[in-house]
Amino acid sequence: MPTLLGIPFDANSSYLRGTAGAPAKIREALRGEASNSWSETFVNIGETGAYGDEGDLALKEDGTAFGVIEEAVGDLLKKSEKPVSLGGDHSITYPVVKAFAKHFPELTIVHFDAHPDLYDEFEGNRLSHACPFARIMEERLAKRLVQVGIRTLNGPQQKQAVKYGVEVVEMKHLPVIERLKSVRGPVYITFDLDVLDPAFAPGVSHREPGGMSAREAIAHLHAIGGTLVGADLVEYNPVQDIAGLTATVAGKILKEILGKMIAA
Repeated sequence: MPTLLGIPFDANSSYLRGTAGAPAKIREALRGEASNSWSETFVNIGETGAYGDEGDLALKEDGTAFGVIEEAVGDLLKKSEKPVSLGGDHSITYPVVKAFAKHFPELTIVHFDAHPDLYDEFEGNRLSHACPFARIMEERLAKRLVQVGIRTLNGPQQKQAVKYGVEVVEMKHLPVIERLKSVRGPVYITFDLDVLDPAFAPGVSHREPGGMSAREAIAHLHAIGGTLVGADLVEYNPVQDIAGLTATVAGKILKEILGKMIAA
C-alpha cells in the first residue's frame, strides 16, 4: 500500500529556505474539497485504506537527519509499504534511495526536474540539494537514472552524467512517452516541482522558465512502465507560492502518483 511520509527538511537548500513547510500544504491540497478524490487512472484515493500516512518525521539540523530518514523509509519497506515521501529539499532523495537500494538492487529512478542535481559538491556541500544524484550514482544505489525535463545542464554536470551513465532528457527533446513506456523492473519516481514551468508552479525556490506544463508532466508520469515501488515530491516552497497555485498542482501530481501505484 502507498504510504505518505512527510520529510520537512530544507537545511541543504542552496538559495531559499522554506521547503520544510511543504508536507502539510501538499496534504491539505490532496485532501481539499476543490476537486474530487479520483485520479485520472480512475482510482478513488479517497476510499478508506487506499493509502496510509505516517505523518512527518521530527528532524534536526545536526547531521542526524539523513540517518533518521533512511531508517524511517527502511522500516516502511520492511512492512511491504510503498513510501511516498513529501519533501523538503531534493537532498532528501539520497537517504530515501539508500533505503530502497537495500530492497531493490535493480532500481530504476525516473527523475523529473529542471536541474540534473549531479554536482560532486555545491558551495562546499556534498549533501546539497544540487548533489543527490551524484551521491546516488557513485554509490551505485540505482541501476538506471532517467532525468526528464532538464534545462540547466552545464559542463561540470554533463561530465558527471557521462561518468555515471545518466540518461539526461533535456526539455527541448520532449516528449519521451515511448521511452518511458519501455522502462522495466522496480521504479522510483522523484518529482521536483521546478520541472514545471513557473506559470504552473511559481512556488519553488529556483524558478526556471521554459518547463513542462502540468498536462505534459501527468502524461509522462502515466507513461512510466515497470512497477512503481516508491516516490517523492520535493522542492515545493510555500513561502514563494501564489494563491496556493503550486500546492494545488502538487496535490494533483501526488494524486496521480498514488493512483498509478494503486491501479497497479
